[in-house]
Amino acid sequence: MKKHFLTIFLSILILTSCSIKNDTQLPDPQTVIIHWNLTKTTGGIGGVNDEFTLGTVVWTFDEIDLKITVENNNTDDTKQDALDSGTYDYSVTEAGGKTFINIVGNEFGRFAVSNNTLVIDQNELSQGSGADGFLYTFQKTVEVVD
Repeated sequence: MKKHFLTIFLSILILTSCSIKNDTQLPDPQTVIIHWNLTKTTGGIGGVNDEFTLGTVVWTFDEIDLKITVENNNTDDTKQDALDSGTYDYSVTEAGGKTFINIVGNEFGRFAVSNNTLVIDQNELSQGSGADGFLYTFQKTVEVVD
């Protein structure tokens, strides 16, 4: 009798402590957009050493459509800032264990991402060394869109 009573008691306890309500509100999904801010350009024939504040030149990669959107707010024509504002097709190739970026069908240079830094080196190309290219250094910022 005790065993039967205990089984019924535990069954009632388990059934009443579980909620079958489905009114839990899940948060709306968020989209995270990664922006790459050009912070420094060095190299070239004249030995350029240009620095930029965050937000001056921003590259945003669309990895699905293989497009780069560039927002270039640099007003100093003496600074080497790579690309004008616009949207560009890009592709990535690998050669010799290194990764290279092609923009609008032209090889732009070797790129490497480390932590929050992206570096594009125009002195390293898939077919060998480039001549007097630039080294572009970018810093990552993240935008969360609800």
